Amino acid sequence: MVDNVVLVGCGNMGFAMLKGWLDAGILKPDQVYVVEPTDALRERAATLGVHAHADAGRLETDLSPRVILIAVKPQVMRDVLPAYERFADKTTFVSVAAGIKVALFEQYLGDKAAIIRTIPNTPAAIGKGMIVTFRNAHVSGSDAGFVDTLLKTSGEVAAVDDESLIDVATAVSGSGPAYVFHFIECLTEAAVVAGLERKTAELLAMQTVYGAGVLAASSEDTPTKLREQVTSPKGTTAAALDVLMGHDELKRLMIRAISKAHQRAIELGSH
Repeated sequence: MVDNVVLVGCGNMGFAMLKGWLDAGILKPDQVYVVEPTDALRERAATLGVHAHADAGRLETDLSPRVILIAVKPQVMRDVLPAYERFADKTTFVSVAAGIKVALFEQYLGDKAAIIRTIPNTPAAIGKGMIVTFRNAHVSGSDAGFVDTLLKTSGEVAAVDDESLIDVATAVSGSGPAYVFHFIECLTEAAVVAGLERKTAELLAMQTVYGAGVLAASSEDTPTKLREQVTSPKGTTAAALDVLMGHDELKRLMIRAISKAHQRAIELGSH
């Protein structure tokens, strides 16, 4: 049996995921059906050889997709879902929309529908993302594995078994790229204050964060061990870390920041 996938919404994130599936050879173009009302976005998807439709009503009546991945903006989800109720007894639905709980999908698709909720982050658009998933009890192990295979073309995938932990993931990895971007901004400004030209300061800050991240991801050593390897006793790194780590200053700040983001995610999800 052919594993067909319907991709609902083909903006930047949806298109990046689509290209990832095809480039990795997980799916062939004729296995993918894109539903995208915007002409330019639909035409862009069609250039990859996939089936492209303006609305769900144009999908074949006998189509039996294994997965329907919905990548539309959260505010239009209630308008989009009813058109896919006819697939609810034969497919697994995957959401990449922030703040939309499984309960809302079950409201429109039925309480027996198989739902996987995900929270990706922006680096997923270049295949370097972090994607956290939660699945309801109706998703089979084999379908969960197939969805993981699809998602892994966009980055690393981790699952949580309590939907409330999606709010924590939102605060850490969903919003996390912004924290890193701000750190790059701060490191740049500190370098400028110390005397470097801005262009040079930006390069040093950007490449240092990039290189350190790649090293941490590829090394068998923990971040703690890597930090210790860079820190010579009474050296320059130790002097800076005395400021950042003294009284757990940076740790306390990050705990406060994550707590704030977590609480806001809970508030947004309750609307």
